[in-house]
Amino acid sequence: MKSFVRLALSVLAGLVAVGTAQAADVSEIRVDWATYNPVSLILKDEGILEKEFEKDGIKITWVQSAGSNKALEFLNAGSLDFGSTAGAAALIGRVNGNPIKSIYVYSRPEWTALVTRKDTGITNVQDLKGKSIAVTRGTDPHIFLVRALADAGLTEKDVSLVLLQHADGRLALKRGDVDAWAGLDPIMASAEIEDGDVLFYRKPENNSWGVLNVREEFAAAHPDLVKRVLASYEKARTEALKDPAKLKAALVAATKLPDTVIARQLERTNLTYSVIGDAQRETIQAAGLALQKAEVIKADVDVTKTVSELIDPSYASAALGQ
Repeated sequence: MKSFVRLALSVLAGLVAVGTAQAADVSEIRVDWATYNPVSLILKDEGILEKEFEKDGIKITWVQSAGSNKALEFLNAGSLDFGSTAGAAALIGRVNGNPIKSIYVYSRPEWTALVTRKDTGITNVQDLKGKSIAVTRGTDPHIFLVRALADAGLTEKDVSLVLLQHADGRLALKRGDVDAWAGLDPIMASAEIEDGDVLFYRKPENNSWGVLNVREEFAAAHPDLVKRVLASYEKARTEALKDPAKLKAALVAATKLPDTVIARQLERTNLTYSVIGDAQRETIQAAGLALQKAEVIKADVDVTKTVSELIDPSYASAALGQ
């Protein structure tokens, strides 16, 4: 029995030593925040990561992501260790060689729809034929648009895409420079409430999950740090659910948008999920297969295999005890 206890203590000491060694090897962790990821604002504003890693002497550097495409660019360039994207956008990144793992769910949103001004006469996707549409390539709104066009028997060749970041797309629609826009909250909610724009095509199930991604290299070298980041994320998510007024205030402060706009965004945002798994895998895989059918993803890509390589539930399961 004494031998067993000594062995158990030895193993525990070894695990602690490994975790300490990992922390000692890292001086900075780079994390993004985004207005489409409300949990990230609580995480940042409350200094949860800073408190977690203060004793290790690890600095937390915050980088704003204006869209999934930007988060993926930062991850690929190594200027972010953790970045928040839509699940389908993360899949596109992985298909294109971005070495990331999707490891946590921060929201189940309906954050995108197809938007037009109330005076355009556009009422359905078929009406988009020959029209101009503002879109941010490589994001969930872009993927949503491609799937909507395909369901209507159209392709990107039947429309004129105007490639803009999300905020500029909203302005282009407002100015009349484009006929429609593949929107993203909270900017979309602002256009809806403040400009009277119309969400003429909605399909919540085609909005892919909000997922947190980590650079594969970072995760392989520092698995204990990844788990601690996710445990901190979970604290922020729990706080956001417990105090919705604080969450709304954080979004209002970050976006400079009115309460009514943020309230509309939050109506369409479900924060009750965290561990990534089968539900996310199914949604992201369905999006990937639809994009492959629309020839956005090449025919020779094994979508199922790529999704399996992308999603890794082990970090969240270990961090959250699930």
